[in-house]
Formats: sequence, C-alpha cells, structure tokens
Amino acid sequence: MPKRILQGKVTGDKNEQTITVLVERRFKHPVLHKIVRSSKKYRAHDEHNQFKIGDVVRIEECAPISKTKRWTVLTGDAS
Repeated sequence: MPKRILQGKVTGDKNEQTITVLVERRFKHPVLHKIVRSSKKYRAHDEHNQFKIGDVVRIEECAPISKTKRWTVLTGDAS
C-alpha cells in the first residue's frame, strides 16, 4: 500500500525534532451540497529542526516514531 502524502502549514515547532502541521481539506457536503472546510493537526518528525511556524511542508506517513508521531517531513517551502 502506498504511503499517504499530505501538505499543510506548520503551527508549532517548540518540541525537539517535532513539528505540528495543520492540514486542511475541502469536500462537498453530501446533503447540503456546499463546500466544507475541515482541518486536522498532525505531529511530524523534523530531524534537523529546520522548519519554523508558518512554513508550508509536505509530510509522509511512516512507522510509529513515538506515541503521537506517525509522520515524517519530506520537503518544505520557507514562507
């Protein structure tokens, strides 16, 4: 099974080697037929502490690193 790749914005970088990424998705509501925004936060492994709050990053699914971390950072565009 392929690994999922998501794109989001860094909202937290206070922990060592960890960032919090806010991923927002848009979908059409099945009954109301309007576009709905839904967001979720993921904790991702940032090996070199190179990403800061506000950066746009791509994260990839991986084996569990800790209790809450199941994602690693692939790339980022410094904003």
